[in-house]
Amino acid sequence: MSKHIFTGFGFGPIQGGLFADEAYASGNFSRIVVAEIDKKLVDAVRANGGSYAVNIARRDRIDVVNIRNIELLNPNVEGDRNKLIGVLGQSTEIVTGLPSVAFYETGANSVASLIAQGLQKSTAGATSIYTAENNNHAAEILEQAVAKKMDKPLSRRVQFLNTVIGKMSQVVTDPAEISQKKLAPIAPGIDRVFLVEEFNRILVTRCTIGGFMPGIRVFLEKDDLLPFEEAKLYGHNAIHALLAYLGAVKGYTYMTQLQQDSALMKIARDAFLNESGAALIKKHRIINDELFTPAGYRAYAEELLVRMTNPYLNDTIERAGRDLVRKLGYDDRIFGTMHLAIEQGIEPVNMAIGALAGIKMLLKNAEIDNIPASLRFDPPTLDGANIKSICEWLWRSKYGPYADKMIKCVQKAGLQG
Repeated sequence: MSKHIFTGFGFGPIQGGLFADEAYASGNFSRIVVAEIDKKLVDAVRANGGSYAVNIARRDRIDVVNIRNIELLNPNVEGDRNKLIGVLGQSTEIVTGLPSVAFYETGANSVASLIAQGLQKSTAGATSIYTAENNNHAAEILEQAVAKKMDKPLSRRVQFLNTVIGKMSQVVTDPAEISQKKLAPIAPGIDRVFLVEEFNRILVTRCTIGGFMPGIRVFLEKDDLLPFEEAKLYGHNAIHALLAYLGAVKGYTYMTQLQQDSALMKIARDAFLNESGAALIKKHRIINDELFTPAGYRAYAEELLVRMTNPYLNDTIERAGRDLVRKLGYDDRIFGTMHLAIEQGIEPVNMAIGALAGIKMLLKNAEIDNIPASLRFDPPTLDGANIKSICEWLWRSKYGPYADKMIKCVQKAGLQG
């Protein structure tokens, strides 16, 4: 029997449709456990004999995969919590799949505290801890949080690893969509569905624990993840958001509808290749990785444009464009890509069009996003002064050196269109 044991935190589509799925598919794990505080979800999977369903969106169909022999434990229940700490002490791989790094130290039974208690009595020999919170420094943040709660120094046989996850996923709750697509619920009695794309080329920090081979072996290890994290944020994430904002302004509902809009797709493709791609290639070509070459980045971009608009994933404009205040932040996907391009001597003309669309989408959702009354401009009548005021409000906690240049680019996009 395999000696690998897997423990995850958070039973969402990335945990259930990627990490636990790959652990199960590998056949290398004698035990797969996931900590989850949603009692209804825990009870449903238990009642289903430790099985759950994942819907896989391929390019031509949706397949249902059933994952078996999974244990869900609720850390808010004393008996489950004690079992969880025991399993953590035996785990060779631990994965956090939480909404953000802020959840590492939240609550009396925090993830950091539970991991620390498990590691203090570890018998695993070696443990890789993957962080999947879409933060470039998640591993370092979790390591510091765990170390603070330990009674002794962390073992050198424990390594915290960052990840770059380009797999798109969602939880579907709309009964009509579930029925129309014939999607399988997570488990009987649960009115939610895991829908994930088939893509699984996940990048992780290279494991350097001597003599240890992780049980999940499909991930691609890199010595330095930062360039690839930037490609994810300023490539994948940036263009996904740009497509959603442009689609919202044009009145589309689903991302797949954008495929038929050649003018919109041209803006996205030009932004991806000539602004995001050109800047990232110029910055990272020194690492000599195929991604950061014109041919490699073009292949990356063209594949993603197809995946983002996959009719079987059927992502909504609303979901892809949500959380506008964060995504229009100075360092985030849209404006972060713009100032990266400016740094590399490239004018981000198409990204600026996307930024303008994002601001218009923001104004249409002014109440939801708590936009001050004084900034609730009518989107069709935006002028240069309005754009500047909105950007200054968005970046009030950080108005960096490229702010004025980026504002001028967006103002120019407004004048042209």
